[in-house]
Amino acid sequence: MSQKTNNLAADIWTLADLLRGDFRQSQYGRIILPFTLLRRLECVLAASKEAVLKQVPVVEKMKLPEEAQEKLLLRATGGLSFFNTSPMDLGSLGEAGIKANLERYIQCFSRDAREIFDHFKFAEFIGQLNDANLLYKVVQKVRTMDISLKAVSNHDMGLVFEELIRRFAESSNDTAGEHFTPRDIVRLTTSLVFMEDDDALTKPGIIRTIYDPTAGTGGFLSAGMEYVHEINPQAVMRATYPTPG
Repeated sequence: MSQKTNNLAADIWTLADLLRGDFRQSQYGRIILPFTLLRRLECVLAASKEAVLKQVPVVEKMKLPEEAQEKLLLRATGGLSFFNTSPMDLGSLGEAGIKANLERYIQCFSRDAREIFDHFKFAEFIGQLNDANLLYKVVQKVRTMDISLKAVSNHDMGLVFEELIRRFAESSNDTAGEHFTPRDIVRLTTSLVFMEDDDALTKPGIIRTIYDPTAGTGGFLSAGMEYVHEINPQAVMRATYPTPG
């Protein structure tokens, strides 16, 4: 992990300072991780937000099933696999009624993204933060994080999440290695996967798809794509992973 990603993870983890006293240490990660993910999704979606919002009334008039509506809205994202149809963002939720506004904002994500927050039981923690009069303070801190694609690559964001998971495991008295695979092992494993295919990967026009059935933070996927691009910068790489469920 570079000093930049380590500093970013440390800065994000300072959210724990707001939680101390009202939440147990073992709960910090269950709040910090989904809020970090929420901000990351928001930053990534910023460029396509306007296009998606313009498409929403058009799609709603069609009275289609949710799955069909999502396919049409995804076209407006410019190639992303998720979207949000709310005109709000973390900076416009306001202080009055912030709990209801945040819950509504999350429900406006596409189904796969919503399922991730459901997995974290995020709604429960939103309620607890609101009861402790901390929700607005946490949102205000999270909204200032610059974790856009321009500032933090997908690879580096994976490293940041791994460091946050390590800190979470440490605060919960768990072993961090139970939650993610160390980066040197990831590199070795991906090298072994592609070792027999090195010659083919150097050819022009090569296309490869990488699938990780237990993607976690996506470390194997990003390492695999990096490995192939080191051999052939023109290679077309696609990463796939199971949807939450």
